Amino acid sequence: MISINVNPAASGAGLNLGKSNEALQKSLSRLSSGRRIVNSSDDAGGLAVSMKMAAAQKRTEATAINLRNVQSYLDTQDGAFKVADKVLSRMSELTTLARDVTKNGGDVENYDKEFQNLQAQLISLGTEKFNGQPLFDTAATSGSGSVFVVPTSEDGSQSTSVTKAAMGGDPWIKMMIEGFSVSGTAFNVGTSTGTSYTGDSPQSFSATANATSGTLTYDNSAAFAYVSQMALQQLADMRAQNGAETSRVNFAQDLLNINAINLEAANSRIIDVDVAAESSQLARFQILQQAGTAMLAQANTSQQSLVRLLQA
Repeated sequence: MISINVNPAASGAGLNLGKSNEALQKSLSRLSSGRRIVNSSDDAGGLAVSMKMAAAQKRTEATAINLRNVQSYLDTQDGAFKVADKVLSRMSELTTLARDVTKNGGDVENYDKEFQNLQAQLISLGTEKFNGQPLFDTAATSGSGSVFVVPTSEDGSQSTSVTKAAMGGDPWIKMMIEGFSVSGTAFNVGTSTGTSYTGDSPQSFSATANATSGTLTYDNSAAFAYVSQMALQQLADMRAQNGAETSRVNFAQDLLNINAINLEAANSRIIDVDVAAESSQLARFQILQQAGTAMLAQANTSQQSLVRLLQA
């Protein structure tokens, strides 16, 4: 039926043109933003998954940064161990030099001055810090010190431990700092009233040796050499622990970096636009818009036939 008041063809063409325009605008928004999901209505479920993945990626990257800082902490600690190794080696060397029978009292006194300064340096090394955090446990009474837990996963479900060794707390190193006395297999830290230590199966010394703080005066060179060797061994153990923990942190950091890359890729597949496919859709919507505009114009002119009928 031909009607003046109603033009269904034009209404239908206008509706289709509106849909084409809306689809074209969405396609333009996706391409201009680089996102497949511009509004939550585009893919509600996908957006929720993407938000969780993005948060997990951020946590993973933050954890990796934390581990790099821990690695720097361990590297700084290892640097202190290197210096302590040189100090202990020099102290051991000084005790050997002081036993030279050709040296007089003044020569030994000069050796002793350096020895005392090296003792102070060992004490100073034990109080070193990294960004305000102690490298070593000054309160520990053994060389093992204390540990702190370091998360190695973004959700905190996995972790590793880092040791704050106690250079000053190890009995053998403490003997090099505070001096010692020994009788048989019993070593006393500091003066004869110090704490007895018989660990690590020390060999027996028949004579009593005294090496009190601030002096190289002693009467048993073998005992002093033994303490020096044990102190260096304990320091080597601490450094080996440091190396093992550094290796673990490095591997954990590698895994975090891999996880961050894969989370980023997975999130991109959900939220980022496929430019090639969306470009094809954009061309399609542009053609539909042009066709819809032409058809709407045709539908609007179709009513003009009524004018000719009325004129007749």
